[in-house]
Amino acid sequence: MASNLDTLVTVFGGSGFLGRSVVRALAKRDYRIRVAVRRPELAGHLQPLGRVGQIHAVQANLRYPASVEAAMRDSHVAINLVGILTEGGAQTFDAVQGSGAGAVASAANAAGARMVHVSAIGADENSPSGYGRSKAAGEKAVLSAVPSATILRPSIMFGPEDQFTNRFAALATISPVLPLIGGGLTRLQPVYVGDVATAIADAVDGKTKAGATYELGGQEVLTMREIIEFILATIERKRMLVSLPFGLAKLQALLLQFAPGALKLTPDQVELLRSDNVVSDAAKAAGLTLEGLGITADSLEAIAPQYLWRFRRTGQFAHRGA
Repeated sequence: MASNLDTLVTVFGGSGFLGRSVVRALAKRDYRIRVAVRRPELAGHLQPLGRVGQIHAVQANLRYPASVEAAMRDSHVAINLVGILTEGGAQTFDAVQGSGAGAVASAANAAGARMVHVSAIGADENSPSGYGRSKAAGEKAVLSAVPSATILRPSIMFGPEDQFTNRFAALATISPVLPLIGGGLTRLQPVYVGDVATAIADAVDGKTKAGATYELGGQEVLTMREIIEFILATIERKRMLVSLPFGLAKLQALLLQFAPGALKLTPDQVELLRSDNVVSDAAKAAGLTLEGLGITADSLEAIAPQYLWRFRRTGQFAHRGA
């Protein structure tokens, strides 16, 4: 049987939040890893995750199919992690998450490689959100080119470098009021980035069903309000929570879409919050979940305090009840 050392895995978007966890998981399993990113000179932080020469960064941009084909040369498996939360310039949802995903799948097909594609639970061709529609278009393009591809749809991911828990914690340090869009009633199933990376590595190992779509959610289903209350308790800050109807939130987002950092909010993100982001009953019944892969999900409560302490007034030296 061939060793994983003989298997070259090309990870598109491997330098980002999910990417570094995926590269770490693959390196531990002895795969050779080619990280295809727009700026390979900014991917140096991945090198310590593997042995000398195990991880190699190359340039590729999903909007340029020739660069994608070059990155796939001699590769056995393609993993597509490329995604954007907001649009900017040529980086549109359709270009990156729709036709971009199709470009990776076409290159994988031409190379005779297997394909693992990371989408999102919000993927739906009828979604009111451009993000959700482009994710659905990407899935369709991938399965059209590589019918045996494994598609993984995580719920919202959390972890040390996330743009989710860190964002609300950062917002709480600069604002006395936090908005609850739609009353904070949207249900989410936050999933630890390390668990999603394990599922991706399992797919590379061949443990997933060909052509199947998996939905990956964490231990608990929580409302947006419950998540924000948990973050505030963790960073030991009291803030006023104010309900903001969707219509008003969308108007506010028209102004905040150009704001920096944690303040940024786009109308498309408001649309996404109109729908719950949880694992479907159909996926559970079919065993197309983390549990179905034999992965026990880590909880938000177990992981988030390990990195959110930096948002406390006195950081790691804070005392409970002080």
